[in-house]
Amino acid sequence: MGLFDVDPELVRKLARLLDETGLGEIELKAFGRSVRVAREATRAEAAPAAERAEKTTSDPARVLAQRVGTGHPGAVTSPMVGTLYVAPEPGAAPFVAVGDTVKKGQTLFVIEAMKTMNPVPAPKAGKVAKILASNETPVEYGEVLLILE
Repeated sequence: MGLFDVDPELVRKLARLLDETGLGEIELKAFGRSVRVAREATRAEAAPAAERAEKTTSDPARVLAQRVGTGHPGAVTSPMVGTLYVAPEPGAAPFVAVGDTVKKGQTLFVIEAMKTMNPVPAPKAGKVAKILASNETPVEYGEVLLILE
């Protein structure tokens, strides 16, 4: 093959992979060469993508967290960006539930950041009034995760 020759079977395989996964593009880089296969989204495909984006930004827990804000005296916020877990391991009971009484320093959640599990301790003792975060969801720095009374 010459410098700009492309393996048509590889392109076909990548195109099939686009269809199977619903992705908009795939790029393969190897041995100093790259092949990029992309498809233009039609209006019919763009609308569902916009709806999915709207659903993730209108998650009821996130909307409530935004309304409550960090100004609530019992707001427990995320100390970092990462993936939030409500239990120590899959299938285990959550660290806390609404109505639980917690002690200062007790683990409320775990946030995975850069493959490191970081506990989120209770900043004060109190009763769990609301849990605003969901398991295995991305969280932002300062996002309200829980309300203590």
